[in-house]
Amino acid sequence: MLASLLNSLFGCSHQKTTFPLTPSRKMATASNRHGTYVVCLDCGQEFRYDWKQMRVGEPVEARPATAAASLSPANH
Repeated sequence: MLASLLNSLFGCSHQKTTFPLTPSRKMATASNRHGTYVVCLDCGQEFRYDWKQMRVGEPVEARPATAAASLSPANH
């Protein structure tokens, strides 16, 4: 409860992340992902990951959902 309150006031600190993920070639073309990334387990934000420096990098830009992938009632 306290963590969610602090998170809403100050934003997520991104302390807990997944192990670095590298999509396969087939998945990379389907999802437009480029390279290795990690995901914050608290807020879901994706970040680039540099294997050479073993560091989390810049946030990955949000990709707009395509009309076929969207589940909104307006598209049905």
